[in-house]
Amino acid sequence: MSTTSAPTPASVDPRIARRVTWASLVGTSLESYDFYVYAYFAAFFAGPLFFSPLGGVGDTLAAFATIGVGFVIRPVGAIVFGHLGDRIGRRRTLLVTILLMGIATGLIGVLPTYETAGWFGAVLLVLLRLVQGFSLGGEWGGSILLATEHSSPARRAFRAAMPQLGSPIGSILAAVLFLVLAAGLPAELGVWAWRIPFLTAIPLLAVSLYLRWSIDETPVFQEVLRERRRDRLPLATLLRAQPVAFGVAVAATLLGIGSYALMNTYTINYGVETLGFDYTQLLIATTIGGLLQLVTIPLFGAWANRIGSARVVAIGALGTLLIAFPMYFLLQFATFPILVGTMIIGGILPTLAWAALGGMLANLFRDHYRYSALSIAYSFGALISGFVPLITASLGAASDFAWWHPGVVLAVMSVITLAAAVVAPRLGVERDAIVERPEPRRADAVAGAR
Repeated sequence: MSTTSAPTPASVDPRIARRVTWASLVGTSLESYDFYVYAYFAAFFAGPLFFSPLGGVGDTLAAFATIGVGFVIRPVGAIVFGHLGDRIGRRRTLLVTILLMGIATGLIGVLPTYETAGWFGAVLLVLLRLVQGFSLGGEWGGSILLATEHSSPARRAFRAAMPQLGSPIGSILAAVLFLVLAAGLPAELGVWAWRIPFLTAIPLLAVSLYLRWSIDETPVFQEVLRERRRDRLPLATLLRAQPVAFGVAVAATLLGIGSYALMNTYTINYGVETLGFDYTQLLIATTIGGLLQLVTIPLFGAWANRIGSARVVAIGALGTLLIAFPMYFLLQFATFPILVGTMIIGGILPTLAWAALGGMLANLFRDHYRYSALSIAYSFGALISGFVPLITASLGAASDFAWWHPGVVLAVMSVITLAAAVVAPRLGVERDAIVERPEPRRADAVAGAR
C-alpha cells in the first residue's frame, strides 16, 4: 500500500519550498566541494606530500586509495544517519552531518606532511577521510528528502534535481580555487598553498548551518510522527518490505556518482601522466563542463516533470553507453579543443542520469523508512564509485594504458544504471506527477463554444 510522499499542492508554500531548496543546495554544494577539493588534491599532491616513500606509481595509487577509504565508511554513516533521519527527523540529522563534514575538511588543511611528521600525517589523513565519509553517508539522502518532501507532487522531480546542482557548483569552486592558486602561487602550491582550499570549507560550513537551522522539519516527517508510523529499526523494515527496490536503487546510482569519479579524478591524472596535458588545462576543461551543468541540471529536472524521472535516467545511461568508447578514442589525440569537448559531452549525458536520480529514488520507497533507503543505497553506490579511479588505473596498468580502458569502466556503469532505470517504475510506491501539456482545442469545439 502506498503512503503519501509529499504534501498536497494546496498545502505547499512556494516561498518555503524555495528556501528549503536553497538549504539543500548549499549543503550538497559543500559536500561536493569537499569531495572535489580532495579529488584534485589526491590527483596532484596527496601522493608526493603524504606517501612519497612508495615511489611514483605507488604514491599515486595510495592517493587514489584514500579517496576510496572515505567511501568505505560511508555505508556505516548512512545506516546511522538514515536511522536518525527516520527517527528524529530530516532537519536535525542534516545539521549533524554538515557539521562533521565541514570540520573534517578544515582539519585536513592543517595536517603535517610526510616531510615533517613521517607516516603520522598520512594516518591522520586517512582518519579524517573516514570522518568525511561517515558524515557524507547521511547527507545526500537527507538533502533530497528536504527538497522533495517540502514540494508538491507536480514539482517534485524538479525540486529533486536542484540539490544535484551541488556537484557542479562544488566542482567549479574547487577547480577555480586551484587554478587561482596555480596562477598566483605556483611555487607554493605544492608546499603549503594546497591547504587553502580545505580551510575555506569553514566559512561555507557556517553558511550551510545557518540555512538549515532556519528551516522547518518536512511536512512528510511531521505526518509520520502524527500517525505514529515510525519504525523502531527502519533498515530492517526496508529490507523486509522492499529488498529488490533497494538493489535497484544501488544500481541506479552508479553512473551518476561513478562518472564524476572517473572524469574528475582519474581522467585528470591520466591526462597529465599519460596524454601530456598540463593540469591547469584539465581543470579549465572540467570547469567549463561544470558551468554547463548549471544550466542543464535544472532543464533536465524540468524535463523529468514532463516525462518522469526514471525515463530521464534511462536516456542519460543509454547516451553515455553510446559515447563511452568514441570519447576516449578522441581524447588520445591530445588537443585542448578535443579535451574540452570530451569533458562537455562526457559530462552532459551522465548528468541526465544524475539530475533525475533523486526523484527516481524518492519515488521508490515509503516515507517512514525513506531516509534510510536513499542514504544507504546512495552510500553503497558511492562506495563502489569511490574505487573507480583505482579500478581504472589498475585496468590501465594491465592493458599498457590502451586508449579504451576508461571506456570499459564507463560503459559497464552505464549498462547497470540503464537496467535499474528500466525496472524502477515497476517497483516504486509513488510516481512523478507528470505535467501534461494541454491539448489544443479543436476548431469545431471552439466554434460550438462560441
